[in-house]
Amino acid sequence: MEAARVSMPGATDSNLEFADYSLYSNLSDDELMQLAIERSIADAQNSGPGTENSKTPVVLNRPAGPRRAPPSHRPQQQTEPAACPANPPRETINLQDVISVSHFVTGYGKRMVAYRKYDGSMQVAPEPEEELEPIVKAISEGDVGSVRLLVKQPGCNLLKPNNDGWIPLHEAAYYGQDQCIKIILRAQPGMINQRTLKEQTALMIAVTREHLACVERLLEKGADPDIANKEKETPLYKACEKENPAMVAMLLNYGASVNKSCIQGWTALHESVCRNNVEICEMLIKAGAKVSMPNMYGITPIFVAAQSGKVDALRMLLKNGADLNSQAADGATALYEACKNGHENIVEFLLSQNADANKPGKTGLLPIHIAAQRGNDSKDLLTFGCTHKNVRATNIISMLIPATSKARVRRTGISPLHLAAERNRNNIVEFLIKADFDVNAMLSEDRSMMYEDRRSTALYFAVMNNNIDATTMLLKAGANPNLDTFNPLLVALRQGCIQTVTLLVEHGANVNAYIPTHPTTFPASVMFCMKYLTILKYLMDNGCDALSCFNCVYGSNLHPPIKTRRNQRYDPDEVVEKTCVQFCEVISTENYSRWAGPIIDVLLDYVGHVKLCARLTEHLDSYHEWQCIKEKATPPRPLMQLCRLKIRNLLGIKRLKKIHRLPVPPRLIKFLNHQEREQDF
Repeated sequence: MEAARVSMPGATDSNLEFADYSLYSNLSDDELMQLAIERSIADAQNSGPGTENSKTPVVLNRPAGPRRAPPSHRPQQQTEPAACPANPPRETINLQDVISVSHFVTGYGKRMVAYRKYDGSMQVAPEPEEELEPIVKAISEGDVGSVRLLVKQPGCNLLKPNNDGWIPLHEAAYYGQDQCIKIILRAQPGMINQRTLKEQTALMIAVTREHLACVERLLEKGADPDIANKEKETPLYKACEKENPAMVAMLLNYGASVNKSCIQGWTALHESVCRNNVEICEMLIKAGAKVSMPNMYGITPIFVAAQSGKVDALRMLLKNGADLNSQAADGATALYEACKNGHENIVEFLLSQNADANKPGKTGLLPIHIAAQRGNDSKDLLTFGCTHKNVRATNIISMLIPATSKARVRRTGISPLHLAAERNRNNIVEFLIKADFDVNAMLSEDRSMMYEDRRSTALYFAVMNNNIDATTMLLKAGANPNLDTFNPLLVALRQGCIQTVTLLVEHGANVNAYIPTHPTTFPASVMFCMKYLTILKYLMDNGCDALSCFNCVYGSNLHPPIKTRRNQRYDPDEVVEKTCVQFCEVISTENYSRWAGPIIDVLLDYVGHVKLCARLTEHLDSYHEWQCIKEKATPPRPLMQLCRLKIRNLLGIKRLKKIHRLPVPPRLIKFLNHQEREQDF
């Protein structure tokens, strides 16, 4: 591998020279190149408009890893070593040829640098390490005596930072050397609040590393406990993050501001509540922490406790006057979030404290709506019961039902049943049905318009998901299959699911359903099942209008050519007349034309005297095997066929379904039900 030697600042040499080093034998070339390429691409995307014309390397996004031995000062300029004959030739890169320089850390903790040129080539090398200053080395080794001697030397500059902005005081705080801190501050007391490039003070570093003695030493010497880092986190916030009560108490005793917030408005109390550390929470509250202080998203500590399931912290906050029904920026309450995250114990506790279950979020949904989305699919159900998660979801629903106003639910324009059916939460669907939620509740107009098909009922959601179990439960509970604009039966037919079709038809679905937005002269239900002859025959047996398929407005005359969308040109000035689509036009499309003969054959069994239009006749003439179907349509129709139609018409569909109970010969029943040709399907 090649390693870079970067010229010292101020040096006249403008080239970057490379020499071979064998320091990274545990890292393959492929791994280094892959990391370098990824980093270079990211740098190229992040570089500004003027980057390409820059004649000096640009250092971008230097990663921050855990510090083992923080570097001190840059190395002194050295003379170029003689090239070793065993090494590859050294390559010199002119700064004018370099687009960008990227620093990164490998998975093994090696700091690397990648140089990207204008020609697209890449050079990867280990980053030159800074030599540790003697005082830094002494601090890292805990050599207090050496530190005491070095501080007194005239050439020791305690204020000189390294590449990361660290001075010896920061190093001492990092390594937990409180005696070194004492010595350094005695020599230079004014540096106590100096910050690194990441705006960390020595106090912040000591708190982060949990060096209590160093924290105490710094505070005694006058360190400011309220100086925040780049993320606006204070030492008190970090102490809460580390869950260190002793450190929190020490910072509070030295006057740390308890209500300062980080860059996102998160306070020390937020952090302690999130970690369910009641001891630290109580310390903060006694020191003046505001229990209802929101972050930038309007989230208060009580909201955090409910969201993360921290019941102990929640009790403590309520005991100290937190607002139980406070709302976040999106309108969510603590109860809302507890339901969303499935915290049964939090929901139970909040309701016991009279939390408002009827307060909606900005989306208009109540906690019971959110809980209805939480249950699991029926696939997760065990043979003899529900999984723990299902039980938890239904338990939350059972607790919310008495506390939720059904009038408020109706006012939201959506029922929990809709959401449970949409998410395939079969256990929740069953529970809500048993709780007497209206299975025929309709979505409000504004919510229905959110869906392209303008769906309205929970049954539609179940059918759309091809969820047979939910469909069965809803239909048995009295769901009306004919309330939606686009009939659920049409959805089931389009999916080709005979089981769902049978369920819907048996519960009164309209077999002659039409699509209001796409007028046709025949039922749309026929159009959606043309490829499924068994389903088509089932619809005809249950009263579907077959005669309308033969009522063509063109008759024996020449039919106009079929217009397809891709052949049509949009003209804004053209007035388009909405005409009903004919059956012969649909069956002539590419999707159905190959099935034209068998489809017509099935339909002819359910009509009397009809005359095929010119286009249907053309289809039957296109295949020799279909000539018998054409002859079947030629009048007059057989007397037996006319009698069968007459008897079926007199009996009606409902009585035909019960005809097996009448004293009628089985052969006649089979004939009336068109079952004499059943083997053909």
